[in-house]
Amino acid sequence: MTALDLPGPAAAPVRRISRQIQIGTVPVGGGAPVSVQTMTTTRTADVDATLQQIAAVTAAGCDIVRVAVPAQDDAEALPVIAAKSPVPVIADIHFQPRYVFTAIDAGCAAVRVNPGNIKKFDDRVGEIAQAASAAGVPVRIGVNAGSLDPRLLARHGQATAEALVDSALWEASLFEEHGFTDLKIAVKHHDPLTVIAANRLLARRCDYPLHLGVTEAGPPVQGAIKSAVAFGVLLAEGIGDTIRVSLSAPPVEQVRAGCHILASLGLRPRKLEIVSCPGCGRLQVDLHALAQRVEAAFDGFPYPLRIAVMGCVVNGPGEAREADLGVSCGNGKGQIFRDGQVITTVPERLIVDTLLDEALRIAEDASGREEGGS
Repeated sequence: MTALDLPGPAAAPVRRISRQIQIGTVPVGGGAPVSVQTMTTTRTADVDATLQQIAAVTAAGCDIVRVAVPAQDDAEALPVIAAKSPVPVIADIHFQPRYVFTAIDAGCAAVRVNPGNIKKFDDRVGEIAQAASAAGVPVRIGVNAGSLDPRLLARHGQATAEALVDSALWEASLFEEHGFTDLKIAVKHHDPLTVIAANRLLARRCDYPLHLGVTEAGPPVQGAIKSAVAFGVLLAEGIGDTIRVSLSAPPVEQVRAGCHILASLGLRPRKLEIVSCPGCGRLQVDLHALAQRVEAAFDGFPYPLRIAVMGCVVNGPGEAREADLGVSCGNGKGQIFRDGQVITTVPERLIVDTLLDEALRIAEDASGREEGGS
């Protein structure tokens, strides 16, 4: 293995082939790469704050961003946001169907509608389909357990996987009656097992691209785990075309979690990866603090290195040798490895700085080789 040439998984999952839609510059479905989405938490009417947040999530790896449109001043901000955003913008519409038309006219790349939250939505489908078709704007049908159509809730008794799917496909059929099939479907629940069951069922019953989400997933650790469980199962089965990790955390953290999930499945190129051990009674350094300092020091590092931070001599040397760059610790010191070879031993307080300096050298060497070969 050479620096900046990380091994991937044995084989990436075989994708379910759906029909493809185009969300701005991003193809979705039909074998296109799985996209990472998030949603801004700013007031959409605050254009500067919203665009700043969009820029931040784009830098973190976001492919598509969604903005809420609960009020008229939010709708009025859409033309500027859609024009200046570096990634396609989806307008998130609840309660007021008139904002669907505003979003289409504003140049948004897609609109998301939640039929369960829009009164007499079925009566407006024809108008929406006509406007979206004329503008070439896809529609995402989003069905959430917390806002399921009352008719489906009464029929099924609760927000089961079958209820979510029946609701989504019913709404899709209304669009189909008007010849509109430029759709993406999302069925969300707070329970990962329900999300898995619902999307498996959807994958069998339609060929629309699917957006995966565990809604109200929770705080960062709990939410990331629940999302990873649901997405990992579904994506490993080839199901899912876009994802959002819905954490009670800033949107940048949601994007980072989504990118890590995709990279772990071989569905997105790996960037920086830190391999570190959990720790045990053999430790002779403060490993947890060390790993946190390494993570902070390499935040945003632009080259795809694998860095091993290991706490003792049992697995430490082997893992450090397998990484592009690594440290194996013991007795308050750390052996620094580069490309499988020990290059120096430093005291614990100098480990982070030494790793960072060496990583910069690796990146410079790689850049030099690329320039020399061009």
